[in-house]
Amino acid sequence: MMERPSAADAATTTITVTPATTTATDAVFHLMPAMPNILLFSGNSHQDLSQKVADRLGLKLGKVVSTKFSNQETSVEIGESVRGEDVYIIQSGCGEINDNLMELLLMINACKIASSSRVTAVIPCFPYARQDKKDKSRVPISAKLVANMLSVAGADHIITMDLHASQIQGFFDIPVDNMYAEPAFLQWIQKNITEWRNCIIVSPDAGGAKRVTSIADRLNVEFALIHKERKKANEVDRMVLVGDVKNRVAILVDDIADTCGTICHAADKLLSAGATKIYAIVTHGIFSGPAISRINNAAFEAVVVTNTIPQEDKMDRCSKIQVIDISMILAETIRRTHNGESVSYLFSQVPL
Repeated sequence: MMERPSAADAATTTITVTPATTTATDAVFHLMPAMPNILLFSGNSHQDLSQKVADRLGLKLGKVVSTKFSNQETSVEIGESVRGEDVYIIQSGCGEINDNLMELLLMINACKIASSSRVTAVIPCFPYARQDKKDKSRVPISAKLVANMLSVAGADHIITMDLHASQIQGFFDIPVDNMYAEPAFLQWIQKNITEWRNCIIVSPDAGGAKRVTSIADRLNVEFALIHKERKKANEVDRMVLVGDVKNRVAILVDDIADTCGTICHAADKLLSAGATKIYAIVTHGIFSGPAISRINNAAFEAVVVTNTIPQEDKMDRCSKIQVIDISMILAETIRRTHNGESVSYLFSQVPL
């Protein structure tokens, strides 16, 4: 492809990956020697994850230059032709969330008006997902607004992971693939917790009951839940445990850990109820504010998160944090989407 040279291109690092070839079966992830008419771009929110996805696909990340003017406006320039291409833009809702969201919108629009055939936004952690309902007067439904912004920018398809509420898919009038970290969680539990057959899966709130019952059913173990009452956001008032955790390994499962007040209070509750060991497994580890100090002081054996959000700096400050790589799930979702294949296999299996 012809590239338009610019001074900003000199600041862009391009990594070339030599693709490998394996046998193509449904149960085995296979790198393709060539994927025609596909381009993969990364925003600035999580370039390590984007590079891992690109490596899995045997592709190189496309050139994109994102800068800021002195008044903090974001400027984006796509550094290569996207005409007629199937474009995938990876940008997670983390870090400087508003700046990263704006960068994603601009990248989508830049590709769309440059005549790409389809633009897919790959958003591992969907921003504003917790603001998904009007639960009091005069508040916005922010997740719906973000959905509208993505559609207006020109996105044709959304790929995300473990939405806070699966109903958010209904905010879009374009296809949304909500992938699940559950298969990766099950794999980690069976490999790393020797007493997993004597464990109990616990939801730290009533809203996660469906999530924990699904995992408990697949492990053939029991589940419990904790009813919590909040005075205000990020502050738990009272917790009531429903279920028997005495002399068992308790595994807390949730989709988002932000300030970690909920899971740390839940860990204390489980410990006082007689649990022998306590683990926490979370899809999106935001870990803002006092989260790290709370985890360090809590009774967890480990707090396991996926890499939908960068975790390197948090792991340096907390030895209990462990990371599950979900790049292979996103990469296989992209491959299957590009080739017009079903992605439902990935709801129950982790690609090799």
